[in-house]
Amino acid sequence: MLDRKAEPADRSDAVTEVLLGMRLRGARYWRLRLSPPFGVNFDAGGGARFHFVGQGEALVTVSGLPPRRVRAGGAVLIPRGHPHQILSAPRVAARDFGSYTPEPRCQAFAEIRDCNALACRSTDTTILTGVMELDLVTMHPLVALMPEAMAVDDLMERQPEMHAILAAMEIEMAEDRPGSAGILARLADVVAALIVRGWIECGCDNASGVITALRDPRLARVLVALHKDPGREWNIPAMADLMGASRSVFSERFTSIVGVSPLRYVTDLRMRIAAGWLAQEGSSVASVAHRLGYGSQAAFTRAFKRVIGTSPGNLRRNAR
Repeated sequence: MLDRKAEPADRSDAVTEVLLGMRLRGARYWRLRLSPPFGVNFDAGGGARFHFVGQGEALVTVSGLPPRRVRAGGAVLIPRGHPHQILSAPRVAARDFGSYTPEPRCQAFAEIRDCNALACRSTDTTILTGVMELDLVTMHPLVALMPEAMAVDDLMERQPEMHAILAAMEIEMAEDRPGSAGILARLADVVAALIVRGWIECGCDNASGVITALRDPRLARVLVALHKDPGREWNIPAMADLMGASRSVFSERFTSIVGVSPLRYVTDLRMRIAAGWLAQEGSSVASVAHRLGYGSQAAFTRAFKRVIGTSPGNLRRNAR
């Protein structure tokens, strides 16, 4: 039976926990000034990619998707770093982004210029592009469900606050005032987080049981607790108590909404967190096993290989 006295969790707080767990922030940014015709090719990997057009317009093309035209004041987030191109027009030859020679402006910010010296600068296209740390390892179901490209245009009606932020970015891009590099980077972080939040609030394209669970105050309480403290000795009674329900009611409701059993969800969550720690932090297998509540390294290794498909030692060596 549900405990009617249990204080419901605010769904917005659950979404906040998801956003906080992302650790979404810009790692490096470049300001591009390009004269048409131009094409820039971005290879796969390296984190999420963020693009903001400050002047002019460009086509963003991602394999398998129709080209998306982004005009001045528009932004696009490529959350999983899929290969893509930014073109001035269809079928323009693209140059690898890594082939440009950037001019450092400050830490983690550089300028790239590829301009026609004879052309009027008003015809140039300026683009802020960045590599972002989009660490959603503790909300792993959302990562796989995110579309290859997420545009700010799709959310402008729902999030009118974006207008002012994007307008501020346009001004900073155009005027190049002292400190503009740092301001642009921070504003880009905010816009990217707003894009992801808007997608979450819209139901993640209605594809995720996790989002449905976050909309249920009692299940949201359980999910947030799992993601905040994955190394706790979780069991069905503890999770059911958090929800304010009997064990059978909790297990049935969790499985029907999320799509997997509660204990399977905990294991999958721990293993994906472990993969992030091993690959990104270089932590030892023994320390990761201990942090995630495993008394035996052998038991942790078996669970890791079953979920991830390789041993924790192999993943750590390959990442290094």
